[in-house]
Amino acid sequence: MSLLERAAFLESLDQYAKEAAGGNGRLVLVAGEAGIGKTALVEEFSRRTGDAQLLWGACDGAFTPRPLGPLFDIAETTGVELKALATSDASRQDLFATFLRVVDVPSGLSIVVVEDVHWADDATLDWLRYLGRRVASKRTLLIVTYRDDEIGEEHPLRIVIGDVARLRSTRRISLPPLTEEAVRTLASGGDLDTAELYRLTAGNPFFVTEALSMPSGTVPPTVRDATMARVARLPAGSRRTLEAIAVIGVPAEPWLLKAVMAPAAAALDDCLDSGTLVSDAGAYRFRHELARMAQEASIPAHRRARLHAAALRALEKTAGTDHARLAHHAEEAGDAGAALRHAREAGQRAARLASHREAVAQYERARRFADNSDPAERASLHEDLAYELSLLDRWEEAVEVRRAALDLRRRLGDDLRVGDNLRWLSRSLWRLCRGREADGAAEEALAVLEPLPPGPEVAWAYANLAQQRMINGRTEDAISLAEHAVSLADNLQEPGVLTHALNTLGCTMLNVGRDGWGHLKRSLKVALEAGLEEHAARAYTNLHQVAVEDFRLAQADRYYLDGMPYCEGNDMGTFGACLNASRGEWLVLMGRWDEAVSLCNSALQRPVSPINRLHLLIPVACVQVRRGEPQVGGLLDQMLQTAEGTEEIGWIALVSLLRAEANWLAGRPDAGAEELLRVYERVLALGHPGLIGAFGVWLQRCEALVDHPGDLPAPYARELSGDPVGAEGAWLALGCSYEAALAGAQSGDEAALRRALGTFLELGAEPPAAWVRRAMRRLGAKGIPRGPRSATRSSPLSLTPRETDVLVLIAEGLQNAEISSRLFISDKTVEHHVTSILAKLGVGSRFAAASEAVRAGLLHQT
Repeated sequence: MSLLERAAFLESLDQYAKEAAGGNGRLVLVAGEAGIGKTALVEEFSRRTGDAQLLWGACDGAFTPRPLGPLFDIAETTGVELKALATSDASRQDLFATFLRVVDVPSGLSIVVVEDVHWADDATLDWLRYLGRRVASKRTLLIVTYRDDEIGEEHPLRIVIGDVARLRSTRRISLPPLTEEAVRTLASGGDLDTAELYRLTAGNPFFVTEALSMPSGTVPPTVRDATMARVARLPAGSRRTLEAIAVIGVPAEPWLLKAVMAPAAAALDDCLDSGTLVSDAGAYRFRHELARMAQEASIPAHRRARLHAAALRALEKTAGTDHARLAHHAEEAGDAGAALRHAREAGQRAARLASHREAVAQYERARRFADNSDPAERASLHEDLAYELSLLDRWEEAVEVRRAALDLRRRLGDDLRVGDNLRWLSRSLWRLCRGREADGAAEEALAVLEPLPPGPEVAWAYANLAQQRMINGRTEDAISLAEHAVSLADNLQEPGVLTHALNTLGCTMLNVGRDGWGHLKRSLKVALEAGLEEHAARAYTNLHQVAVEDFRLAQADRYYLDGMPYCEGNDMGTFGACLNASRGEWLVLMGRWDEAVSLCNSALQRPVSPINRLHLLIPVACVQVRRGEPQVGGLLDQMLQTAEGTEEIGWIALVSLLRAEANWLAGRPDAGAEELLRVYERVLALGHPGLIGAFGVWLQRCEALVDHPGDLPAPYARELSGDPVGAEGAWLALGCSYEAALAGAQSGDEAALRRALGTFLELGAEPPAAWVRRAMRRLGAKGIPRGPRSATRSSPLSLTPRETDVLVLIAEGLQNAEISSRLFISDKTVEHHVTSILAKLGVGSRFAAASEAVRAGLLHQT
């Protein structure tokens, strides 16, 4: 039977297939609620594709997903190379690259279907992100289906969709329910009240067809009722067969089904003939996952446990069976020993593939069955779980689990592991902005480990305490400890300790104006050569951060563009958040404020540690202060409380600078000076030239005269020496327009004030613009530009006034050079506005942006 009301979607898929066959690969996101017909649509499309290479995989919702399940399913049907990698301990990078070669056909078309990615594990989501970014130049059509009503705000898939939706190769299909007319067509010839059928099913095709299969002439109230009514008409043996297949999950292999219950051939025929089951690729599956779930839920607990136990026994006899599947059956069967054993193995496999959510789920399952296990094994399990939780930025839980591991190691008298757990605990506490506790744990770790024979653990303790001393501004201690850790690491040939200590040593030296670049670059090199993903991510993060702080902005850009794909590709979310935060600071310096806010707010939608949250809020609050957002006062209070909890002067100083600027812009210089003077001595003791310079100029603007060192970055040094116009030029040479305007305006020169006013209006920075206008009026200046008209200040698309101007000109067909000439701004500024507009509108092209402008009625505004 043809699919009703799906012709337009099939035509779209046909068109995307033609484009892909021509070398313009496409990623198609097919969304819709459960039962809406996503699989039916893709199956119908696949029947129309001729001799295209068709590769099909699916994520399984029956149990904790196995890492890269769809890729491994597809590998079973492809050539020798990918199948061999899938059955070995190959890295994700090798698996991803090999898969891409498999689908990159020289002619014709490859179609890759991955179903139900709302159940996907982290590694599968990374694989799809990897493919999505590379498919544009391939003869490949990648179709991904998911339930859009089952991905909440914090669902990992939502983040992936946001990443790939803006790619030029991405297309989206959202399947709607059937109309009442279509339901009437399906129900024609029957005795059901079609209006009632439509009302209860809301046009969901699966629910409609299940209801129509019932002989009673009444519509069941739920999908489950409809499904079970169909099953109830089958003989008892057939119903038991369905129970076994529901428990086995997807796929239900014939050999396994035989081992679990050995159904009669007639029973299988009944299930297939009823339409409840389908036979697919040598295995059995329910026609829809909703039906499988309903069937499984209906099985009495004692019978369900026996079926799981039978499946477990059969699968354990098979070489290469996935431990995630075994762990699921073991837990449901109540077999504690098997559940612990297989969940531990599944967690380790997931961790190796950087599928950290699944690793946590498996380790937590193992923990539920570990009460009677060996204490040392139980401690090791807690240590593994705590580490995986930390990679997900779930630091409160990581601390709880780490303390449990520490307690077990203390009871065992294992000083080596006690010291190492204390070291890990200090890192987790630091992430939670609990600075004093973090210091205590780091110091205790070294005290426990130092009396023991030299080994990696004591080297790590030195490296960790060096980092704590750096954070607390105890520079000479930090350098001494880091150098000792480097020496130990070299002697022990421990690349992990070496890269960590070099990183700390380089950052500490740069923080006080000394050359630490060589140490930082060596840290990255060591980490990359040793395949230490976490340490390489930390090196990229700190290289970018110190480059921003040192105003090496072009260099910072390169580190971000290299580092962010590395963090994303290796599932390093913690360091990805750090990178995005310092990137936000970079964007603010470059005058790309809307991009900064968009980037940081997007990152804040994900679970992040308190320290990463504070860092991400700094660029956001900076823009809000400069634009006079009314809610910024409360945000700054919250940020100061968090910063003071860290007891780190670096964070406290950054928030204090924002609070001082907010007070100055509000006409309260005395309050601004008070914010700065409260911590100025600690800033001087820290010795960071950039922070000291920033404090110096803001104290001067707030009319507080203080002594300051002479060796400061050029823009600060010039303003402090009485050359604000020179400072303006120094900032402009760096590409920092707001800082340049603010510095130049301090001269009181009318020309400098006019330049500053133009910049502030361009950036939408009304508070400093108002300050400049007052200064110009005091000079008696004429023709002072006013702010944007109220009619255009607020855009229906949440764009800034200047972005609205640019969007209107895009919609009129102008290119960047023409827009630049029309608006009297640089080509580079236009480019930045266009990037920001596309990001805010969530579109991937100028044409799509123009369509949004027309829809919003912007072309009628004058």
